[in-house]
Amino acid sequence: MKKLSLFVVATSFLAVSAQAADYMIDSAHSSANFKIKHLMSKVTGGFNDFSGEFSFDEKNPKSFKGEFTIKAASINTNNAKRDEHLRGDDFFGAEKNPTLTFKARELKPAGKGKFKLIGDFTMRGVTKPATFEVEYMGAGKDPWGNDKVGFSAVSKINRKEWGMTFNKVLDAGGFMLGDDVEIDVQVEGNAKAPANGTK
Repeated sequence: MKKLSLFVVATSFLAVSAQAADYMIDSAHSSANFKIKHLMSKVTGGFNDFSGEFSFDEKNPKSFKGEFTIKAASINTNNAKRDEHLRGDDFFGAEKNPTLTFKARELKPAGKGKFKLIGDFTMRGVTKPATFEVEYMGAGKDPWGNDKVGFSAVSKINRKEWGMTFNKVLDAGGFMLGDDVEIDVQVEGNAKAPANGTK
């Protein structure tokens, strides 16, 4: 009886594990953007070079694992002079700290199709916790039969906590830049082929 119970537990575990799938970010259909207050408006920008992979099981979201990397030098705000400044030491310090990374620690359910993704965000060589509000966009096959999955994630961080303190005082008072940065990440993942080449 004891052996039978262990067998049932083991096969149940394998069945649950088999439902999890590994994905790689499809950068052509994903984006990593941000928004920050500048004077009396908000400036938007993004990054052209990013990658990542994650494991997701819709029936067991707490098993989520993932790691994402952004190349700091790929920043794009549609203004070459501003982008060059942002790559420098006043902001991202891309030469000394070429990447921004996010390592997921926990995906917590927060309603139907909603989650809180908690992890460690590294920028300018500083690592601190960050939380994203995540919406599960669904899973399915594309017209070519490839398995896909999608998420929309947003967060807000205070850039000063990561050592990005540059600012200028305005003549009328106040500062040129806000401290809070709104982050908007759209992820479409491609299922990775199993190691043994079978599905």
